Amino acid sequence: MTSLPDTGTDTDTQTTAESGADTCTEAELMLRVLSALLREDVVGLRTRSTLVEEPDGRWLRLPYAYGDGSHQDALLLPVTEDGFQSEYAARLPLLRRASDGRELTGTDTVLRALRALADPADQAGFDAFAEECRQTTATLRLHARVREEAIGRLAKRYGPDTADWTYARSLGFDALAAFHDHPVYPTSRGRSGLSETELHAYAPEFHQEVAPRWLVLPREAVTESCGGPGEVYSLLWPTPASLGMPELRDSHTVLPVHPLTVGRPLAEALRATGLEGRAFLADRPHLALLPTLSMRTLADRAHPLLHLKLPLATATLGLRNRRTIKPGTLADGAACQLLLRQVIAREPRFQESVLLADERRYAHAGHELLAVMLRRYPEDLQNSVLVPMAALLAQAPGGRLVIDQLADRFYDSDPVALLDGLLALLFDWQTTLFGYGIALESHQQNISLALDRDRRTGTTRLRLVLKDNDGPRINTARLRQALGELPSRIDEFDDERIFCASDDPLVDLFTTITVHLCAGSYAFGLAAHGRAPLDQLLRLVRDRLTEAVDRLGGEPADVLRERVLEAERLPVKAMVSAGTLLSKERSGAADINKHYTTGPNYLLDGAGSR
Repeated sequence: MTSLPDTGTDTDTQTTAESGADTCTEAELMLRVLSALLREDVVGLRTRSTLVEEPDGRWLRLPYAYGDGSHQDALLLPVTEDGFQSEYAARLPLLRRASDGRELTGTDTVLRALRALADPADQAGFDAFAEECRQTTATLRLHARVREEAIGRLAKRYGPDTADWTYARSLGFDALAAFHDHPVYPTSRGRSGLSETELHAYAPEFHQEVAPRWLVLPREAVTESCGGPGEVYSLLWPTPASLGMPELRDSHTVLPVHPLTVGRPLAEALRATGLEGRAFLADRPHLALLPTLSMRTLADRAHPLLHLKLPLATATLGLRNRRTIKPGTLADGAACQLLLRQVIAREPRFQESVLLADERRYAHAGHELLAVMLRRYPEDLQNSVLVPMAALLAQAPGGRLVIDQLADRFYDSDPVALLDGLLALLFDWQTTLFGYGIALESHQQNISLALDRDRRTGTTRLRLVLKDNDGPRINTARLRQALGELPSRIDEFDDERIFCASDDPLVDLFTTITVHLCAGSYAFGLAAHGRAPLDQLLRLVRDRLTEAVDRLGGEPADVLRERVLEAERLPVKAMVSAGTLLSKERSGAADINKHYTTGPNYLLDGAGSR
């Protein structure tokens, strides 16, 4: 083990100390970073440490040896009980060196200290994560300056009550959600390599119109599904002639390009595909769109149920989690949509309560930066409040939570009742899919709630709306058993990692996405906001999941009962390790979004009463 270097003056802390707001921002990020590294057991923070009781609270003591082995020292991390995917979380935004009591603060200083304890092969990942933290710190400071003004503009445009944000107004939820942190990933608000000017122009929280650029390419270079844009986009989609190139009307077609991709990334993509000199970037603008929460997906303001998903040469939620679009994922999303429709047709209770965005129309030119997916939401959502789950705990105009305003209108001002209704439907749907051998990567950004009033009864109607289902896991043996045979179009999936021969990958995905991100995070989040005691909220999650598992029955129910409800420990996504800190060779992750460690099971009886 290498020695821990003298990290010198903590310049990060000196800089942020100039502003109280900046200091608070830095400290909050440092707490999230340390908690994530502890949860993922980076450099053995969890498994190699011992718990130490001090007058001010608990500390974890991580021993290390100097390079020649002549001297032992240790790093101390102040912790508090957590329970959500980890026994402990960071209590203070610092590490302490045992030998001299020196406190190490600031992300650069702390990460340098941990980097010195890492395997040399991993140290470059710590450097990359330090840069990720610096970018996120800058974004958090920007958000602190502009949040109130930005939310005020949304209130002026759409109204102060988000419970009235139906149809065209629903795009405002994406802006609110962009100011809210991811439940697990500590640097979720950072966007790799983007300047403050670019964030103002293209990030969803600023809710500014984006004019995509249009690339005119030879028809034979473009692969289209379902006949290209189709009639839905016929009035919106330009032609070479309308873009000022009438001579190419019969030989060429068009692809939209995000403005952030124009320049070197686009030039490199055209060279890689042999299209340099054969493709032309139009000067004329066409369409004015609004960024959704994913940033690479843009919605038409006049037709907000129509989206264009465009690749970006940037990364979020990890250096390796690039926002490009691999052509194969377009086929995977379309194939999964067909499979889910087949399940819904066999399960009548979901035909009105689970809706799928249509993502079967796409085009690409054989490169991850030369692609587009055309998304269309069901038309009968026009009178519904369509809110992504990621926005539920975000700040609404006036300072309350979005879920509070929605509960005022739809659930007699009881946000826990709203959560109850959501969990009942969500768990019923996802456990049913598990019975078919299917698990979805349907996290908070990919599931929206459609809320409205039943016109006949006046009662609240809650529906789930799913999108971006291109990364499922499918146990083909269980699917064949459930359907009697494999679907005839199962071979339309492109990514062979989707298919598996056991329930293990399904359990991992079901637990980390549906249970942790779409259920447990809201129990802990609402408890932190004082809406109900944690033990009551965790009991609600457990009860609704138990009901769904019991309804499922058979061997799939036994698996979920044993591996989720009654397990001592649950799988936990190791997002920082797989996304930035470790190479694929070092992490062993075939898919960086599906790399796991374990954490305590907060669903066990009494787990939430600590």
